Amino acid sequence: MADRGVDLSALPKEVKDQLAELDLELSEGDITQKGYEKKRAKLLAFYIPQLPTAELSLPDVQLSPARSGDPSPEAPGPSSAAKHHRAHRSGGARDERYRSDIHTEAVQAALAKHKEEKMALPMPTKRRSAFVQSPMDNCTPPDTSSASEDEGSLRRKAALSAALVQSLQSPDYWINRSVQSSSTSSSASSTLSHGEPKSQPQPQPQPAASLLADVLAHTRIENSVPPDVTSSTPQERGSRVDLTPAVRGMSRGQSRCSMLDTADGVPVNSRVSTKIQQLLNTLKRPKRPPLSEFFLDDSEEIVEVPQPDPNTPKPEGRQIIPVKGEPLGVVSNWPPALQAALARWGATQAKSPALTALDITGKPLYTLTYGKLWSRSLKLAYTLLNKLGTKAEPVLQPGDRVALVYPNSDPGMFWVAFYGCLLAEVIPVPIEVPLSRQDAGSLQIGFLLGSCGVSLALTSEVCLKGLPKTQNGEIIQFKGWPRMKWVVTDTKYLTKPSKDWQPHIPTANTDTAYIEYKATKEGTVMGVAVSKIAMLTHCQALSQACNYCEGETLVNVLDCKKDMGLWHGVLTSVMNRIHTITVPYAVMKACPMSWVQRVHIHKARVALVKCRDLHWAMMAHKDQKDTNLSSIRMLIVADGANPWSVSSCDAFLNVFQSHGLKPEVICPCATSPEALTVAIRRPGARGAPLPARAILSMGGLSHSVIRVNTEDKNSALTVQDVGHIMPGALMCIVKPDGPPQLCKTDEIGEIVINSRAGGTMYYGLPGVTKNTFEVIPVNQAGTPIGEVPFSRTGLLGFVGPGSLVFVVGKTEGLLSVSKRRHNADDLVATALAVEPVKTVYRGRIAVFSVTVFYDERIVVVAEQRPDASEEDSFQWMSRVLQAIDSIHQVGLYCLALVPANTLPKTPLGGIHICDTKQNFLEGNLHPCNILMCPHTCVTNLPKPRQKQPVDVGPASMLVGNLVAGKRIAQATGRELGALDDQDLIRKHQFLSEALQWRAQADPDHVLYVLLNAKGVAVCTATCAQLHKRAEKITATLLERGGLNTGDNVVLLYPPGIDLIAAFYGCLYAGVIPVTVRPPHPQNLAATLPTVRMIIDVSKAACILTTQPLMRILRSREAAASVNVKTWPTIIDTDDLPRKRPPSIYKPPTAEMLAYLDFSVSTTGMLTGVKMSHAAVSTLCRSIKLQCELYSSRQIAICLDPYCGLGFVLWCLSSVYSGHQSILIPPLELESSLPLWLSTLSQYKIRDTFCSYSVMELCTKGLGTQTEILKARGVNLSCVRSCVVIAEERPRLGLTMSFSKLFKDLGLSSRAVSTAFGSRVNLAICLQGTAGPDPSTVYVDMKSLRHDRVRLVERGAPQSLPLMESGTILPGVRVIIVNPETRGPLGDSHLGEIWVNSPHCASGYYTIYGEENLQADHFNTKLSFGDPQTVWARTGYLGFIKRTELLDASGDRHDALFVVGSLDETLELRGLRYHPIDIETSVSRAHRSIAESAVFTWTNLLVVVAELSGSEQEALDLVPLVTNVVLEEHHLIVGVVVIVDPGVIPINSRGEKQRMHLRDSFLADQLDPIYVAYNM
Repeated sequence: MADRGVDLSALPKEVKDQLAELDLELSEGDITQKGYEKKRAKLLAFYIPQLPTAELSLPDVQLSPARSGDPSPEAPGPSSAAKHHRAHRSGGARDERYRSDIHTEAVQAALAKHKEEKMALPMPTKRRSAFVQSPMDNCTPPDTSSASEDEGSLRRKAALSAALVQSLQSPDYWINRSVQSSSTSSSASSTLSHGEPKSQPQPQPQPAASLLADVLAHTRIENSVPPDVTSSTPQERGSRVDLTPAVRGMSRGQSRCSMLDTADGVPVNSRVSTKIQQLLNTLKRPKRPPLSEFFLDDSEEIVEVPQPDPNTPKPEGRQIIPVKGEPLGVVSNWPPALQAALARWGATQAKSPALTALDITGKPLYTLTYGKLWSRSLKLAYTLLNKLGTKAEPVLQPGDRVALVYPNSDPGMFWVAFYGCLLAEVIPVPIEVPLSRQDAGSLQIGFLLGSCGVSLALTSEVCLKGLPKTQNGEIIQFKGWPRMKWVVTDTKYLTKPSKDWQPHIPTANTDTAYIEYKATKEGTVMGVAVSKIAMLTHCQALSQACNYCEGETLVNVLDCKKDMGLWHGVLTSVMNRIHTITVPYAVMKACPMSWVQRVHIHKARVALVKCRDLHWAMMAHKDQKDTNLSSIRMLIVADGANPWSVSSCDAFLNVFQSHGLKPEVICPCATSPEALTVAIRRPGARGAPLPARAILSMGGLSHSVIRVNTEDKNSALTVQDVGHIMPGALMCIVKPDGPPQLCKTDEIGEIVINSRAGGTMYYGLPGVTKNTFEVIPVNQAGTPIGEVPFSRTGLLGFVGPGSLVFVVGKTEGLLSVSKRRHNADDLVATALAVEPVKTVYRGRIAVFSVTVFYDERIVVVAEQRPDASEEDSFQWMSRVLQAIDSIHQVGLYCLALVPANTLPKTPLGGIHICDTKQNFLEGNLHPCNILMCPHTCVTNLPKPRQKQPVDVGPASMLVGNLVAGKRIAQATGRELGALDDQDLIRKHQFLSEALQWRAQADPDHVLYVLLNAKGVAVCTATCAQLHKRAEKITATLLERGGLNTGDNVVLLYPPGIDLIAAFYGCLYAGVIPVTVRPPHPQNLAATLPTVRMIIDVSKAACILTTQPLMRILRSREAAASVNVKTWPTIIDTDDLPRKRPPSIYKPPTAEMLAYLDFSVSTTGMLTGVKMSHAAVSTLCRSIKLQCELYSSRQIAICLDPYCGLGFVLWCLSSVYSGHQSILIPPLELESSLPLWLSTLSQYKIRDTFCSYSVMELCTKGLGTQTEILKARGVNLSCVRSCVVIAEERPRLGLTMSFSKLFKDLGLSSRAVSTAFGSRVNLAICLQGTAGPDPSTVYVDMKSLRHDRVRLVERGAPQSLPLMESGTILPGVRVIIVNPETRGPLGDSHLGEIWVNSPHCASGYYTIYGEENLQADHFNTKLSFGDPQTVWARTGYLGFIKRTELLDASGDRHDALFVVGSLDETLELRGLRYHPIDIETSVSRAHRSIAESAVFTWTNLLVVVAELSGSEQEALDLVPLVTNVVLEEHHLIVGVVVIVDPGVIPINSRGEKQRMHLRDSFLADQLDPIYVAYNM
């Protein structure tokens, strides 16, 4: 230190004053230790004697504040400047309960240690529009902060200027100044080092980066190497960064560019991946405790059980012996009952003052004498018993419970009501004044009133006027309360008792005298009943312990409705004829010194306070020469059992010792609602040594063991004693959980008490009562130590030397994490010791635990100051994490900051912890900053699976299955049957011929009807019309297109009949049609590049389209996203001349290509497959057989006609089978939702086909309108089959909702089913008319992750319902194959679905013709069993199960269950996850999550959730999403991204484009509301 060799006493006065002020600033936390030393050194620089340099390396001498009362000579006393400084300090900027200079130093040291292992935490990204705090003036600071005027206004100015600066800067200005990089990482994230934000050396992108940006504009990036968290070598995994789909089959090497890598192998392409890299860096730190080795596949264990640490301290002492209090003396004039004492004083000492109440300014308002108290209480008792109701039916009987509703500021009314009830022998239940219908905890108070059977409430006229009312002036029904009758007890409404009436005052017995409420850790409020004898005995014990004398004066700052305020200030005081001066909470807020002034003015002997009051008095203490506290003989500190009270007591003594306060009068005590007063320190003799303190090791405490702290002073807890136990009581320490076994002498346990002066039961709750009030301690062997019942106090502590009681915490504040116990108060103290606390309000921090994944997780919530900057908050949060980790060796799960004044309050202004926890779990907390750290604190995850080398070959698998009696998993549709008639063969060989034949044979038969949004048929096509229209198009193509046979022609049409005509026109002309979805005119930038890509990839020679679309293709808007000058020939087919082609093309063989089917898969791959004429006709025939389609039938189609089975049903099937198709474009549903359903009803349709998007639209949009539709005559009883066309696992939830919702409209529950197709085979399953209903099975999700299928019962935990994907089509064979060994699998085994059928596609259409991919996907063979058959691989995982149902031929039915696409699965922790399962859980997590999608980036799971609620709910979703994924899937979410509705891209089939989403996220194009990086 800089003051070595300086004689402090010889310094000039002004320097001493400045030093004192510095000391104060340090102690108040307004300056860091570093800043303090710097300023101090500056001040003392002139006075340091110039010593030779060698001597400066002496060890630091620390000036510690003297702990005893006498200021030591070295420590300068508080000087006038320091006192002057205090006057301007904010009153409650620090919550003094947790104040400890020693602890602050410890935290600084711990953080310094962390600083050495510097690690940048990624800061969350927040959209600027979100969470705009209300204007500063509306943000009233919370109660505990009564900042003085000048400081408040300064703060407001600062905040406004900060807000201005922030609005002038670009939003990302401060996000990272340490990465000065070029365009590619213009918005890289902030790097935060602990301590001061120093910029970290970061790899600087080369000038080539701008060049790279140009390359990026034209190419895809495939080979950037994402960093791998698990291994040190970067893996080869393709990451896509752009939005246009890739082309499957494009050779990986060409037109690609590997991205510019930074040192870590991370592409510098956006701030998102920079942040993810930071996150990965933070995660590479070794976790504690280390995970043990990998486990083998078969183990079904979920949770990793941490191995016990051999170094864990264990208790070694002997078993504790019960401690006995001093005997309760018998005093001759003690009254037989408390009422008798009041009667005696009322008669003999009527003029003696009983109570003085203060007004809001701290001046006496009125004084109630014992005479007045007696007469008014009598009147009230008489009125209650005789004037409510009638003589025959009185409202109240003795023994009834009555609620007392009085504000703290009116103690006189409360006293009268309380004693009036005692005299009337009804039981008072004092409660808080309810302020609003939704008051925090009002529901629980309702539970209390219900359990106590309360139906009458006493209150004052003023209070009644202030209660919330309904429109007609009645008091509202509070949430959860029973119906209440309200009685006003002001004197003017009371009746004087008649001459002959006398109250009945029996000798105290075991009947209940009053009920005091108590809130449990879970938030339930219960009533502790105190009997008449217990009330009297307690008053006697307190009188003896505190040595109360008749006529003394007592100043009470506590709530007089409960606890110490009631026991000392209302009951014991009356027994001893004490004059009580009550200082309500409101007065303390306005004038914190008021209680000290009252002590001084009234020469009070006893004061009853909390640490908060000591602190406030100290902060507001001006240089009051006249304040004298020498009259106090006992300063009772009600919350002295809080281990953090010791520093408040010390600090108060330091300030007020010079005002006559004696060190020995400070008397901490320990109380509990159940046992009343447990222990209290008796005032010591003058000059006697003060009791010693225990300095305990926090590590030992977390294992419930008492160890004196020796090694690490950072993690020490200093505890003061709370004196001896009460007279007449017996105390033991027992284990807090499990059987009440006696603890050892060096073990922390729960204090249990046996005493006549304790509560007797929880009123009306006999079950809970037994566990608390009738505990019989047992010894090590488990045998009871006696028959005396003890009561649990909820206090954790131990007995020190001399039978002194030490309390280290409460059971309700106990957080039990991984078998170690932490105290919520200790964690609050550590958080508050993190400097600087400019970010949060000191008194507004809540700590609680939530149970997630089989353990408790610690959550810290604090109220943030309105002027705190984003960066300050984040820095403070990350430092709190480190401090708690260092000092308590426990990880925080979540740290949340909420706007000022938003945490639920208790009636006295504290935080309602239970409601806060409830809000957190329900997503109603609305934080403005949040930091989740699941990676560090979740240490009980199952071990990652390591794939075992496959020793079992496919042959052994097959043999094993046969031996086990399992058949091979394969299934076959029924036979296609042979065609006999030559004419039919000709007609059906080629679709073009089928249309010509129909146009001749039945020209006027209507094939197609197209409906508009109003349900009107805007266009129809008969066989002849379609044929003629196709001919016109053919003629135009041949004339204007300059095409050769076999050229590809793109058809760009909205869904309709033009598209169908153009398709057949192409077939007639001998060219290959390629149907493409037209670009969306409002969103050309996103949709046009895909169109362009298909045109380029298919090498189309010509585009057929409509006039409006042609204009769009050539528009200026289109030119912005593609090159419009290079389109192929564009022909519009709206007004064609009437020409017939010279001839119609006939393909030489059926193996020739008929059309190309292009589709973008969910993984973002663009894939075109080739469909031959033979495949087309077989497919149409298969569908005709399955669905029994023929000329007289009508079907309705509501899906997109551009690819897959949707295209086949829209364009091909009717021409082949001759049935009539009613076409409903899905877009029309957006303007008229009931269109599809009313069409089904109007045309009496039996078979309809739709997509999931359509079904979802109807479910969400029409779910509530079924009655309206019914009234309009919509009837769906005609529908026999409604098939959803999809290439995914059936969405069981959606189909069931649809069935249930529209059951009222007559829809049969058996009608809805699904189809399944893939790229290699467009239609594998389709629920026809003949097969059995689709069956549903339940599989175990844990085994699914291990690639196994375990069938379980419905409702089993972790079960997933799967529905069969429809009946397998005629001519189709399906087998389940192990994708690695390519051997067949047994029944009910999970594997890849392979298909063999004459209508498989004949291959991919690629530019480069990648033969190996072609062979692998279309012409592959089993490695064993049947090596001849050629199969196509669908790329989907599924299984086949033989059911009990029979198919059409009478055999047992084989059901195919699709689980999901192999390409989509996520490999995490060695297990396989299907995104849809995680998304289902996420969407259930909160009502405001509209949709969600997941993907992985460098082994981190990223969850994107669409927020349908208000933006202030965005941060609520982060912990809920993290919790649900951890609970249900045993995965830790790495990044949570909250976005607006509609951001997750969805294709026409209603499937999520997760890879597009991932690319947008990594390219920073999502404009998220919030991005949270979980640590």
